[in-house]
This record gives sequence, C-alpha cells and structure tokens, in this order.
Amino acid sequence: MCAELLAAANDHVVLTGGATPGRAYELAAGLRPDWSSTEVWWGDERCVPPDHEWSNYGMAKQTLLDRLATPPAAIHRIRGELGAERAADQYDRELEGISLDFVLLGLGPDGHAASLYPFSPSLAERERRAIPAEAKLEPLVDRVTMTIPVLESASLVVFFVAGAERADAVRRAFAEPPSEATPASLIRSKNGETVVILDPAAAQELEI
Repeated sequence: MCAELLAAANDHVVLTGGATPGRAYELAAGLRPDWSSTEVWWGDERCVPPDHEWSNYGMAKQTLLDRLATPPAAIHRIRGELGAERAADQYDRELEGISLDFVLLGLGPDGHAASLYPFSPSLAERERRAIPAEAKLEPLVDRVTMTIPVLESASLVVFFVAGAERADAVRRAFAEPPSEATPASLIRSKNGETVVILDPAAAQELEI
C-alpha cells in the first residue's frame, strides 16, 4: 500500500529514511518510472555526505531515484555535509512558499518522527521550516529536520511502520492522546488525510 500511495503522489513529495521504506521505494519506481511531475524532498537528514551509509538521501537514491526511467523535476537534498546549522538554514530558505502534497514518515521505538525527539524544544518551533536537531538515538550524528507545521501542512501524511520493537510507540502515537513524549502523535495533516500503514508486529498492541 505504501508503494501505491507513493507512486500516485505528485508535485512536492517528502521522503523518509530508515530501513522500513526501502522495498516500498523499489516498488514505487516500478509502478511509476516517470517522476517528471514530482519534486522530491526529505523530512530529515543526518549530517553526513550524500554517499555515506547513514544518509537518508543516499538510501532513497539507491532504492528509488536510480531506478526511475525519468527523474524527478527537482531533487531537494538536505546538504548535511555542510553541518546542521548551515544545512538547516539553507533548507529553511528552500522550503519558503512550498506547499507539500505528500509526506512519508517512519516512527522510532521512542516515538520520534523525522528527527523530532521526545520532549525536544524543536517540538514547539512554529516559525522555521527546517531546524538543526541533536540525535537521541544511534547513529549519534547531528541532524536537520522539517518542523511540525511543515510536515502537517501536507495534503496526505503517511506513517509507514514495521517491527515489534515499535509496537509500544505505535500504541502511544495512534491510540492515545497527543503528547510530547511521543512526537509522532503531534503530527497529523491539518487540511487533508493522515494514513497509518503497519505490519502485524507493529500493530500488535492496538485494539482492532
């Protein structure tokens, strides 16, 4: 389902990193090999070079972008190699005036989404579109993340989560009241739809 939603998305599309979406990216490239109507962004990035094994851009390049017959109209990479402050400032400016159409997010075992961590001051940011973020989980490198107002401005917000180690976070994010203890619970599309895609292991603590 994630691949189908991603293949149907156009205009400004925000990708995520981590291990979970790789196969969905591969499938989406097969379902829609022409991405010329799409501009690609990232919800967050680690401050490493684009060819580093920890790079969210690098993962998406290998599994999605390099497999397309026709590339996106634009690829808006977070330039993590510049350092968190410079990269965040650059991305903040680049996002000015942009209306996002599709945002794909994962969910960490601690309840974080993008690089928005529990009880972080970044959860209260309402002016900037992209900010530096200190890592709270491995790998412990500085990051850049979109802020909550930007993420929730998208017409469609999709959470894609797999694994039993995230089941507790899934329950807190999607079956309990919003809380800064679980940043993903604070992110919902303001003017559109929020979709949650879970594998059975991730969904095991939900009452369905």
